[in-house]
Amino acid sequence: MQYDVIIIGAGIAGLSCARYLDKHLKVLLLCKEEPWDCNTFFAQGGITFPKDPLDMDLHIQDTINAGAMHNDYEAVKLLSQESFVIFSDILDSGFCVDRDTNGAILYAKEGGHSIARIIHSGGDGTGRAIHTFLISHLSHTLHKGAQVVDLLIEEDRCYGVVVQTKTKQCAFYANHIVIASGGVGGLFAYHTNAHTISSDIHAMALENGLKLEDMEMLQFHPTAFVDSPHARKTLITEALRGEGAKIINSAGERFLFDYDKRGELAPRDIVARAIYKERFIRGQNVYLDASCLNQKEFIRKFPNVYRSLKAYHIDAPSQKIPIAPAFHYSMGGIKTELNGLVTGMKNLYAIGECARSGVHGANRLASNSLLEGLVFGKIAAQTIQNNPISNPKRNFSISQEVLHKEGDERLKNVLRKIMWEKVGIIRSKTSLLSALEGVEVMALGNIGRMLRLRLMVAKEIITQALNRKQSLGAHYVSDSDV
Repeated sequence: MQYDVIIIGAGIAGLSCARYLDKHLKVLLLCKEEPWDCNTFFAQGGITFPKDPLDMDLHIQDTINAGAMHNDYEAVKLLSQESFVIFSDILDSGFCVDRDTNGAILYAKEGGHSIARIIHSGGDGTGRAIHTFLISHLSHTLHKGAQVVDLLIEEDRCYGVVVQTKTKQCAFYANHIVIASGGVGGLFAYHTNAHTISSDIHAMALENGLKLEDMEMLQFHPTAFVDSPHARKTLITEALRGEGAKIINSAGERFLFDYDKRGELAPRDIVARAIYKERFIRGQNVYLDASCLNQKEFIRKFPNVYRSLKAYHIDAPSQKIPIAPAFHYSMGGIKTELNGLVTGMKNLYAIGECARSGVHGANRLASNSLLEGLVFGKIAAQTIQNNPISNPKRNFSISQEVLHKEGDERLKNVLRKIMWEKVGIIRSKTSLLSALEGVEVMALGNIGRMLRLRLMVAKEIITQALNRKQSLGAHYVSDSDV
């Protein structure tokens, strides 16, 4: 059970890290269930790639503008600079991107971008395509059905992890541990995330005194089809608005221009708040009108959206699509340095959505997340290979805390409702304090470890939201005294 590197998560960040680790290293990737049960696989948007060095400066500025100037400039610069090498690498390795009839790469534009610089693969199936591509190039061991339930940390070193398999718990040890476990979607009643995303590892970081930062910065995707019985809602990609789809209310009005001169192409936090107000405060139904596309174009460019909506008897684009916001992405996370190391640790890394790298600031620019996973996965791999740490052999005892108890599932649903209604798109001091009380009461109950971990992260989100007195980016407060 001794490895050179253990990677927690098999989404784009974890797979990118594995891709750039030498094949002679003993590397183990862990994923809770199947590798495609991750946010990467469900990503409908594309991948941002600046077109040239001139566009790099503009991409940096667009990212910082969308992030409400709360970004780490050096992290954003690193993201944009490294994108050129990454793009060449995946193209040279056979990754297929959408092209026109002359073979030129098709670039799309989404909200917050000054120009078209987003590539797609298979229309709205870019996440599935890049995930499949990375899995097909994986040269290390992947362990499915392995849920991490503890981090084995002493002082500034991580020695390994405790894993729950179908039959038992066991410890896996390594010289380097990489967290690539995704965000916090499972905390919300309405979200677009894979069902495996539940913030467990964030809480394990907190248990060991590590910092979570910007946890109040939660992005809600403006356009999700929420009239479905599942917690994970059908995402309606922003690329549709880039193609000219309009957002209207019951009266047929394009109300977004009342909130921002960019209308449908304003950054996500602005669009999500506008739709939320229109639907939940003014009582108007809200729709995405994609009639600018004919059916043939729609199916060719957005095959996954078309199939998903067809399953709910929505015949797009001839029918208007009922939409509402849903939780989508966490800008905050485990605080890291530019090289991927968790702040204060010698051999523990965090990459992708679970990390607070500083790239996204207070609001993520559309299609920057897949790029972040590719870039910072590679950076973490390079740091590991330039940081030849060898942990002394240790044997940790495995905690006997019960993972799940009767009643936990019901309380998880209560937590999701609290987080959606009181810590969602529009917040107030009253709603946040009420949410905090509810979370603290649940934490006092006879509950299992995994629910306790969720409650720890929920409390951290609420506390950080209360501590930020003024609205900023995705953190929007409706009263001045919050």
